[in-house]
Amino acid sequence: MPIFTNRPLVAALLSFFFAQVAKVFTTWYLDRKWDLTRLVGSGGMPSSHSAFVVGLCTAVGFASGTSSVEFAVCFVFSAIVMYDASGVRQHAGKQANVLNQIISELPPEHPVSDVRPLKDTLGHTPTQVFAGACTGVIVGSLYMASY
Repeated sequence: MPIFTNRPLVAALLSFFFAQVAKVFTTWYLDRKWDLTRLVGSGGMPSSHSAFVVGLCTAVGFASGTSSVEFAVCFVFSAIVMYDASGVRQHAGKQANVLNQIISELPPEHPVSDVRPLKDTLGHTPTQVFAGACTGVIVGSLYMASY
């Protein structure tokens, strides 16, 4: 397929995949349990969102140069995604956690007591975002340098 000849896109996809797989191992290390749902879940270490956009940005830097318009667009896009992951999305996850606790303490006859728990692993800590960014730089660089 011609889309897979787009090296920056492949570098981004590989960075995302590597970060998602790494989450299985970091979850095992922290919780001592294998959780294969981490392959498709958001949140956790490292940030796959950060790895994805920084992998793209790194590959575009290799392909077009760091003074190109394309690199500038990728850089700004990456900064926005990483800021959102460690800011807005992390706080939304914290709010979901509090709401889940409140709902669990409601009496059974309350109209919202049967609401399923809200997803609370939405965002990332700054450390998780940094680790994802490092993953993107490493995977993107290794992939682009292999050509």
